[in-house]
Amino acid sequence: MLLKINPHQPQLRHIQSAVEILRGGGVIAYPTDSVYAIGCSILDKKAINQLYRIKDEDRHKPMSFICDSIRMASQYAIISNFAYRIMRRVAPGPYTFILEANNIVPKIMLTKRHTVGIRIPKNEICLALTEHLENPIISTSLHPHYGENMQDPNEIHDRLKGVIDLVIDGGEIFAEPSTVIDLTGPSPEVVREGAGDISFLA
Repeated sequence: MLLKINPHQPQLRHIQSAVEILRGGGVIAYPTDSVYAIGCSILDKKAINQLYRIKDEDRHKPMSFICDSIRMASQYAIISNFAYRIMRRVAPGPYTFILEANNIVPKIMLTKRHTVGIRIPKNEICLALTEHLENPIISTSLHPHYGENMQDPNEIHDRLKGVIDLVIDGGEIFAEPSTVIDLTGPSPEVVREGAGDISFLA
């Protein structure tokens, strides 16, 4: 199913429809502020396993997840004072924050270091989905496994019809990966430079 949602003012009835699919164990494709991603509820282990099958990836390669706020993120990760200051400065935005996980996070989502990647995207659809679902959504990009042109929701729908339960059309995105910042140490470490500005860390 392809569902068009206004990226600036998401229609509540459409958000609720998508949330019901997530609550029912569904897998969806949706826009972020960097790329289109596929995901499911972080609380549904069966759906998480389905994501790994779709991407044909090693179960030991953890996926990041999306929160609607630092407050939601703090329910799943340990956020130090300096990490909080950085997140507050740049979130929502195109950043993935590496943080130490707490015991609520499913084991399949953890790295060997017991860390998680958390995103708070500057995308109204993402924020509305997680707000109404009331828990994080897994975020894993379709590129490069499904090819270069996976930022067009119509292309995604054509390629993944029958594989996932819903594609949200939030407009075409000109993809650039998020900037990854490790906040588990005494100072921030940039793991990958992407769409997010890091000049404030200099």
